[in-house]
Amino acid sequence: MLTSLPSCRRLLAAVSPFAIALATPALAADITEAEKQEARATLTEIVSIRTAEGHGQLPRIAQTLASKLTAAGFDEEDIQIIELDKGDEKIAALVVRYEGSDPSLKPIAVLGHMDVVDALAENWESDPFVPVVREGYLYGRGAVDNKAGIAAVTTTFARLKRSGFQPERTLLIAFSGDEETGMTTTRALTQHPWVKEAEFALNSDAGSGEVENGKYTFNIQSAEKTFATYFVSASNRGGHSSAPRPDNAIYDLARALLEIEELEFPVQFNEITRGTVSRLAEDTPGEAGAALKTLLTNPTNEAARETLKAYPQYTNILWTTCVATMLQAGNAENALPQNATATVNCRIFPGTAVTEVQATLAQAIGNDSIKITVDGEPMESPVSPIRPELFSLLREAVHANYPGATIEPSMSAGGTDGREFRSAGIPTYGAGSLALRRPEDSRAHGTDERVPLEAFDKELNYWDTLLRAVSRAGAAG
Repeated sequence: MLTSLPSCRRLLAAVSPFAIALATPALAADITEAEKQEARATLTEIVSIRTAEGHGQLPRIAQTLASKLTAAGFDEEDIQIIELDKGDEKIAALVVRYEGSDPSLKPIAVLGHMDVVDALAENWESDPFVPVVREGYLYGRGAVDNKAGIAAVTTTFARLKRSGFQPERTLLIAFSGDEETGMTTTRALTQHPWVKEAEFALNSDAGSGEVENGKYTFNIQSAEKTFATYFVSASNRGGHSSAPRPDNAIYDLARALLEIEELEFPVQFNEITRGTVSRLAEDTPGEAGAALKTLLTNPTNEAARETLKAYPQYTNILWTTCVATMLQAGNAENALPQNATATVNCRIFPGTAVTEVQATLAQAIGNDSIKITVDGEPMESPVSPIRPELFSLLREAVHANYPGATIEPSMSAGGTDGREFRSAGIPTYGAGSLALRRPEDSRAHGTDERVPLEAFDKELNYWDTLLRAVSRAGAAG
């Protein structure tokens, strides 16, 4: 899942604790035209593989990428494909080891996901799994989310290997196979004997850039909200519709949902969001900016909170949110409903327990006959600590392509593999630098997903610069 925060389009405030010191931009890598075409060919090939759930293509894409790395000189013993059974199909993850010269240094993992959300051809201008190039874009499902990332990383690993580059610190590829549908392979990766020793991870699927009026802004995803789904249910003995009773499961559920609609979670900050909101407050004119400034000093100010309800692009990083997304009720038009269930999706601020939100929902509803259950086992994820040295290297790699661009830490309201890695004790940072024009290029999970090829080409320079830098002993702090 590619993620981004509301734009902060001006320079980082100098007083911010997250301000990243300026330095001389890194020199551009000598990426040849042939290498750009190789990367584009890899991207085109893997976009054409329908790695959506139920199509059984994950082992195929893992083998495709593995073959490109063995051709570049990686030993077979340094490439592992993990296959798991999930329902009626095989799913897969890919692990690749680029062994460093200093075994005392912990490795660094580079993440990405090989699966995609499925797509219906009739809704697209062209077949989503027959990639085509039009007006400088490659169109196809997964072009952005996340096959551009894994194609660029794979090509860079292959390029570095062919060049004879020797990292001091071991670099790892850790590509999952079901990030979009449960993260079973992600959890397996976090326990892999190579990967679990990683000092930190860089996620090609998180952190991204946007361009507006020629100015570039990039974010380093350092935290994610917890994704949790609750089933809110009412039930009774039912009966004939000709004899209505006061206890009606649909009406009981409707009243419960109205209470959830009115529920307000407290304003919260962590070391990532406080810096983000500080910059937003300075960058945002009018009442929204004033309200953000007020909440920074007084998170309980009700007037400021009420003002910001009109600006959901900001509020999703200020507090936990819960919203009803699906309904199921009744079994016949001429029968009183015996059961009514709503699906309520919550995005929970880091540090707040899933069970705490469940208790808050129950208290807001105030009806013991309404049952609230949690779907599955939601993963709570901590905040990755600020690492100034690493952030400086990320900035240098971005500036190799986009001199003067602003780069800032961020918290995502969505979910990525990073959530599982952080929960396993591996700090994870969104490290993609794919520059998109928003909103017109924001098509992940939607129709006519596309990637700007000029921006994709620059990812080769970015990853080459970054991986060389972080693999040095003493780099990235």
